[in-house]
Amino acid sequence: MTTTRQMSLPTYDHQPGTGPTLVFLHYWGGSARTWDLVVDRLAGRDVLTVDFRGWSRSSALPGPYTLGQLADDTLAVLADAGVTDYVLVGHSMGGKVAQLVAATRPAGLRGIALVGSGPAKPAAQVTPEYQEALSHAYDSAESVAGARDHVLTATELPASVKAQVVTDSLTVTDAARTEWPLRGIAQDITELTRMIGVPALVVAGEHDQVEPVGVLRDNLVPYLPHAELVVLPHTGHLIPLEAPAGLVDAITAFADFGVGNHTRTERCGGLDGLRA
Repeated sequence: MTTTRQMSLPTYDHQPGTGPTLVFLHYWGGSARTWDLVVDRLAGRDVLTVDFRGWSRSSALPGPYTLGQLADDTLAVLADAGVTDYVLVGHSMGGKVAQLVAATRPAGLRGIALVGSGPAKPAAQVTPEYQEALSHAYDSAESVAGARDHVLTATELPASVKAQVVTDSLTVTDAARTEWPLRGIAQDITELTRMIGVPALVVAGEHDQVEPVGVLRDNLVPYLPHAELVVLPHTGHLIPLEAPAGLVDAITAFADFGVGNHTRTERCGGLDGLRA
C-alpha cells in the first residue's frame, strides 16, 4: 500500500494488484479508512481510497468543498496514480460524487457502484429545515455518537469502529462539514446522471434511514441507463462498516461480471436477502 500526499491533491492510498482498480469514495463524515473492512477482504486486487478535500488527512486543503470540486479532485487523483482501468465505488455523498465523475464519461471507467448513495434527485425529506438540522449532526462527539447509533446504523458496531466514526466525523474543516448538508444534499444532478454511459450497481441497506431503499429505487435507479439494485439485509446506512462481507461480494461480482451486463435488474443480496 502506497500513500500519496501532495499540497494540491487529496491524500490517497493505492494498493497495487489485479484490475480493474476499485476506487472508493467515502461518505459525509467518513474518510479513506471507512473502507478498511472492505479493502481487507480484497487482497490481491488493485484498490484506491481517497480522503476527500477538507476531510481527515486532506483537511488542510483549501476549498471550495463542493461536489463538483470533489469530482474534479477524484479525476486528478486517478491521473496522479496512473489509474486507467477502474470502477468507481461511492458511498452516500461519495456516490453523488461518483455520479458527477461518471457523467464526464472519462476514459477507463468501466462502471460505478453506488452504495447507500445520495440520489440524483433529492428526496422529498430534504427540506431547508432538514438541512439545517443535519448541518449540526457532527457538532460534537456526543452528537456524532447519537447520529451513529440512532440514525446511521441498524447494527451494533465494534467499539473500535464506533470510535473511528466519531474521530472521522470530527476531523474536518467547518466549511467542508457544512457543504454537504446545506448545499450538496439538495443538488439535483438528474440531467448529469442521465449522461452516465457505463453499467451501475446500486447497493441499498434494508434498514437505511438516510437513503432508504425506496428513495434509491425512485430517485436514483431511473436516471441510470444500465442499473441493478441490490438490497443488503439487516444493515443501515454505514454499509461499509456494518456489512463489509456482503458489500465485497456485491462489488466484486459487479466488477468482474456485471460491467458487461447492460440490463436493469433488481435482486436480493446475501443468502437471506430480500427483493426490494
